[in-house]
Amino acid sequence: MALRIFVTGIGIISGIGSNVKETLESVYAVKSGIEPVSILDTIHTDIPVSEVKFTDEELIFRAEIPESVGLTRTSILGMTAAKEAYNNARCFDGGLRTGLVSATTVGGMDKSERFYIDYLTNSSKNSYIDSHDAGDSTERIAELLGITDFITTISTACSSSANAIMFGARLIKNRIVDRVIAGGVDSLCKFTLNGFNSLMILDREKCKPFDEHRNGLNIGEGAGYVVLESEETIEKTGNQPLCELKGYANANDAFHQTASSPEGYGASLAMTQAIEMSGLEPCDIDYINAHGTGTSNNDIAEGNAIAKVFGSRIPPFSSTKPFTGHTLGAAGGIEAVLSVLAIKHGLIYPNLNFQNVIPELGFSPQAELLTGVNIRNVLSNSFGFGGNNTTLIFSKV
Repeated sequence: MALRIFVTGIGIISGIGSNVKETLESVYAVKSGIEPVSILDTIHTDIPVSEVKFTDEELIFRAEIPESVGLTRTSILGMTAAKEAYNNARCFDGGLRTGLVSATTVGGMDKSERFYIDYLTNSSKNSYIDSHDAGDSTERIAELLGITDFITTISTACSSSANAIMFGARLIKNRIVDRVIAGGVDSLCKFTLNGFNSLMILDREKCKPFDEHRNGLNIGEGAGYVVLESEETIEKTGNQPLCELKGYANANDAFHQTASSPEGYGASLAMTQAIEMSGLEPCDIDYINAHGTGTSNNDIAEGNAIAKVFGSRIPPFSSTKPFTGHTLGAAGGIEAVLSVLAIKHGLIYPNLNFQNVIPELGFSPQAELLTGVNIRNVLSNSFGFGGNNTTLIFSKV
């Protein structure tokens, strides 16, 4: 019989908070983190983003991270959130094989784009060249937490950290490790802001997913990690599970390099397979944390997929990206933490800025914050470029 996988620790940092406590405070205050640029050095001051409102130096001090050569913002954000999750689940108790599966898309781009000219004109090697690689932030997190049993990095665009969580669960079920810290991190940089701007899918106002007049996404930064343990490990650690990771699935519709299939084929397949794995029925899902980027293509594709899977009984759903921005490779990890908090605190998050129903869909996201709700099962979607679609299902214990 397959091992059950539980979440026993969470850690998060984003534009709405530097930890779990601050994140919850922002949710209850219905406070968005999307504001004009203040930290990133860019000419695009007209493009709103969701930044972590501290400099690298301030973040290092606040999280008590040892300073080291070549430390990037991506690494700092990842170390901050992973450390919170690690401490939350008391992973410092030894005797267990512990793995780290971390995801990112930009890696150390925030520093390498700053020092590239220096590298070209200076004969000495710049310390940030080695930190450019996506795996550098994973190695930094592992070193901080003393993890040596299993370390790997995943990069599958915006489904990266959801896939990291899925892979972490599989590592435990196959008894390769006893517990895993899994999630992802991405920092804001010129590369991503300019890149998405060139695709013409950035909203100059606060994004409004699933709205008829949606006009694109807002880029964000941050990190989110969960600690996964099996039922056997929990007996040794004495940790109380926050919830169970009951189902997961990945499906690729390979429709286009950047666009989802309009029918939402891959998205519906991921949701269907995750529900089947969980042993639940569609009617058992109490809340959907949608991918919901606010782009014309994503929202109609995901909406069609939701309709296909749930028919006339669509559960409350919303996108939390109007709170945090689209944090790219970190999105699945941040939204996994928010899914756990939805179960623990009885929350259904509001889809901020929503006003008008998409006529082709005919149904609306949850527009207001709901509290005190009995949330048994949360379905969380993360979809990436190339049609890499991942669904996670978290359930109350």
